[in-house]
Amino acid sequence: MKNNINNTVCIVLIGIASVLSSCQKDFLKEEPIGIPNSGNLLVDKEGFESAITGLHIAARELFFYPDGSRMSSLWLGTDVACTGDRGLADFENYTTWLTPTQWSAEFYWNWAYLDLIPRANNIIEYIDNPDIEWSSEAEKNAIIAEARFFRGYAYNLLANLYGGVPIVNKISDSPKTDFVRNTRTEVYEFVKEDLEYASEWLPVEAPEDGRIEQGAANHLLAEVYISLEDYEAAIASATAVIGSPRYQLMTERFGNYTDTPGDVYADLFKDENQNRSTTTNTETIWALQFEFQTPGGTAGGQKWYANGWLRAWGPKWWDLRDPDGNTGMELTTDSLGRGVAWVRPTPYFYDEVWKEDPNDMRNSKYNIKRKYYYNNPSSAYFGQEVNPATIQADTMVNYYPMIMKIEPQLFPEGESFGRAFKDTYIMRVAETYLLRAEAYWRMGNSEMAAADINKLRNRAHAEEVEAAEVDLDYILDERARELIIEEPRRLTLNRVGKLAERVRKYNPESGSSVQDYHNLFPIPLSAIDANIDVELGQNFGY
Repeated sequence: MKNNINNTVCIVLIGIASVLSSCQKDFLKEEPIGIPNSGNLLVDKEGFESAITGLHIAARELFFYPDGSRMSSLWLGTDVACTGDRGLADFENYTTWLTPTQWSAEFYWNWAYLDLIPRANNIIEYIDNPDIEWSSEAEKNAIIAEARFFRGYAYNLLANLYGGVPIVNKISDSPKTDFVRNTRTEVYEFVKEDLEYASEWLPVEAPEDGRIEQGAANHLLAEVYISLEDYEAAIASATAVIGSPRYQLMTERFGNYTDTPGDVYADLFKDENQNRSTTTNTETIWALQFEFQTPGGTAGGQKWYANGWLRAWGPKWWDLRDPDGNTGMELTTDSLGRGVAWVRPTPYFYDEVWKEDPNDMRNSKYNIKRKYYYNNPSSAYFGQEVNPATIQADTMVNYYPMIMKIEPQLFPEGESFGRAFKDTYIMRVAETYLLRAEAYWRMGNSEMAAADINKLRNRAHAEEVEAAEVDLDYILDERARELIIEEPRRLTLNRVGKLAERVRKYNPESGSSVQDYHNLFPIPLSAIDANIDVELGQNFGY
């Protein structure tokens, strides 16, 4: 969606969505015709397409704006990740860190209620203007469908993270201070309605890379049906994706780097390999779009808010010294990038999940770098393997295995930039198989659950799992193997009620402090205090 998502004019929509209230006195009303606003922008198809771009911008900013460790709260303190940087305390102690005033608790709430949801509601409300001319009812409904998809996406995140939250399905022309929390089930039902509409009216094939298509709605519906314990519907929704000729697991090498050593799993994450317009990749359902030096091509429209996974998850390998105490490494544009170790995967991910089959392709050297070599030509140890014991390397910060799906192949800002411009998966059909496997398992059909899991394990040339071995923990292990970093792990663990249990078991940094009530985030105190006419209510334990 390079020519749409990255449209400069559309970035102005960030401000439009926050204009939700106005005085009812006619003499105070103004028509700001000189700047874009809902009244003068949402008057034709082109205006609504611009508003759709605003939804995509908000989705990207969920993960990549602003910069820093705080953008990693959906991973830090889970079973797969802890902090590496010694100056960080994110989720080290759950009871003191995760409070109703914590930045993360407010960020995700405000992102949903101040950014994505009002933008979607604006589109849905203004589109009923009878003066707007549409070529067909289907054209109009496709716009509504994309807006309802994003609204459902936001509410699903809220329900997974906070539990029951207020449902706001229209814009307001006056201040509102009496919001009431709906139950978690009511929120999931609301999401289901939005996504079922989206599934009906979204195109089977998106008009541009990055746009939402029918498969994305069906993929998310599968998860929501599981949350509603409608497992037959979840299986049917996942099957609609898996059975579509549009989506297939990639099983052979493809894309722009087949002339270099690697494997098909590594190819999925190479620069410019995510979109159908540039490769034969049939695994992508939805990928966020980035583009270097294009207005809107980075989150917030600023180059510093590009794809930040490399910077956050990568070790600070470039600061390693050789055994003589001299600089052993140098930054180059052909190797690794510049990580700062805000997020360090746990021993559970690096060791535990691969014990079953160390030869799993996803554990190959092309996908997890476990060895480093001195690359500074001025070092006497140039080209030799780094021995962390010899140099007493800090294995929380400078020396730990690097997940290679974050590594860029292109360094347009130079070797010291520390970020990437590769497009980023939000949904792959590999996850759809795992959602269907979960639904089968919950229905008691372990044979079919194992069959779906083995689709991924066969692609990875890993040993197949037996039906008797499949349980929810095994499915979570497989999700870690397949979806590390791509999956906002906290949302998954919250959804299935396993966060506290697995953090105690697998996260040595956070395990001693996490409590069962941490399976949900606290409601932000700022939201509770602003809701002066009705008690909004806090989650248990906070």
